[in-house]
Amino acid sequence: MNQTTEHGGPAAGSVRRRSRFAWLRRLVVWLIVLGLLAGGAYAASQYLLRAGPAATERALLYTVPRSDLLITVVEDGNVESANNVEVKCQVAGGSSILWIIPDGSEVKAGDKLVELDKAQLEEQINQQRITYEKARSAVTQAEKEYAVAEISVREYLEGTFKKELQDAEAQITIALENLRSAQNTLAYTERMFRKGYVSSLDLESAQFAVQRAQLELDSARTAKEVLEKFTKAKTLEDLQSKLETARAKMESEKAAFALEEARLKRLEAQIANCVITSPADGMVVWANDPSRGRFGGQQGPQIEEGAQVRERQTILRIPDLTKMQVKVAVHESKVEMVKRGMPARIKVQDRLLDGVVESVANQPEPTSFFSASVKEYATIVRILGEATGLKPGMTAEVEILIEHLKNVLKLPVAAVVEQNGKHYCWVKVGEGFERRELVLGKTNDEFVEVKDGVAEGDQVVLNPRAIFPEAREAQSGPSVPREEAADRFNGVVPGATRRAIRGNDPLGRATEVPRRCQSEGGPRGGGGRSGGQDLMQFDANQDGKISREEAPEFLQFILRPSRHERRRRARRR
Repeated sequence: MNQTTEHGGPAAGSVRRRSRFAWLRRLVVWLIVLGLLAGGAYAASQYLLRAGPAATERALLYTVPRSDLLITVVEDGNVESANNVEVKCQVAGGSSILWIIPDGSEVKAGDKLVELDKAQLEEQINQQRITYEKARSAVTQAEKEYAVAEISVREYLEGTFKKELQDAEAQITIALENLRSAQNTLAYTERMFRKGYVSSLDLESAQFAVQRAQLELDSARTAKEVLEKFTKAKTLEDLQSKLETARAKMESEKAAFALEEARLKRLEAQIANCVITSPADGMVVWANDPSRGRFGGQQGPQIEEGAQVRERQTILRIPDLTKMQVKVAVHESKVEMVKRGMPARIKVQDRLLDGVVESVANQPEPTSFFSASVKEYATIVRILGEATGLKPGMTAEVEILIEHLKNVLKLPVAAVVEQNGKHYCWVKVGEGFERRELVLGKTNDEFVEVKDGVAEGDQVVLNPRAIFPEAREAQSGPSVPREEAADRFNGVVPGATRRAIRGNDPLGRATEVPRRCQSEGGPRGGGGRSGGQDLMQFDANQDGKISREEAPEFLQFILRPSRHERRRRARRR
């Protein structure tokens, strides 16, 4: 061993090679570590400073506060009266409107409201009068026939039968007299025969006369018995049957006559129903169904001059303007949160009113083919206090208070980006920005409760999609179905903004979000709602408008309304 080491044998070479390889391995490891550190530092610096100075200037910052958060449901609705006096068509079979008082007119009790067409009624009355006269003639004939049948019964009992009975008794009396006469003749003939004055032939003739008289007497008695036992009963039964038949026919004709008479009187009374007067003082409102054009695909009013109305159909309403309410349609995703008795705030034009939820429908409103998957539930919000100045049909914005969260962190919904089922925001850190994952709580479509991810005082970017490319990655995913896009648009974008977007073209062809939608930005109490900022974050070229190319998927659906919607808006204008 000493020899091998001394002369530099194989063992020494092996040790030197192992030392050199170990040094090389350590060097490679250190280079890899340094490379990773440098790459991480570079990536972190690029991530934090990705926006650059220009993006920093464009970023809208929001300082995260800890304050109260009102969880509300905001929907648009129409003002209506809670107590209406309904004016209905009382004409049997319906009629058409010849004249109607203008919608919204002030009337007094007894004023003329509606005039219905009575030409068809007059024709029906003329035809009914002919039928009425025929029925009356039939009644007269039936009464005469009954009287004749009644007289026939009395005639038989008091006349015909008595005469026939007297004839039968007369025949018996005659037969008795003939029998006695024949018997006397026989006795005389027998005495004369014994004395030899008459022949045997005369005696036999006298005997035959007695037998014939006896037979005639028996026949007369039998005839009387048949008359009393059978002929009387049979004839009387026949006459009684005819009497009952005549009575039944008479009653039937009388009933038919009464029916035709009632029909005639009812038709004559309908003439008076063709002119409808006001039952009370108030303002007249046409009983048009606002959902007919929306859901049924039919245009135009249901009540107008020339329109056909059914029997018992409501034509007009006279609302009680002292008791008003608002009917709103709550989306199915929020209806479970709304309960009876919840307080509400109602905005009608520039007025703010207090209200309370009166009822929530348990069945959705009718839908059309174009919105079959969107379910909305009618909710009645009663207006509290004085409601003077309100008119039925006014548009109202109703905010229903669901819950009051106290001392929580909150962010505007515009600052939150959803990607792959997770929620993120961008927080200003030094000179750059950092993406953070959020744990969210409840939301009111303007602000959302943040349970984890940011702290009080953090500055969060309000328009991340306009600043960071990774914030727009969620828009490049699979396309959103038409129904889901409509739900998302209606559930996220405020009502005023929706109306501004959908109404910026005379034919309903919205091609861009108008600049006036920006005025809705800002927290509640600071002059508007955050829905405007949420929309304007999609303005990539910063021209103050959102074009069709810049709009996200759920706005693409709205920027080109359906043909039905365009035609409806064009007709309104």
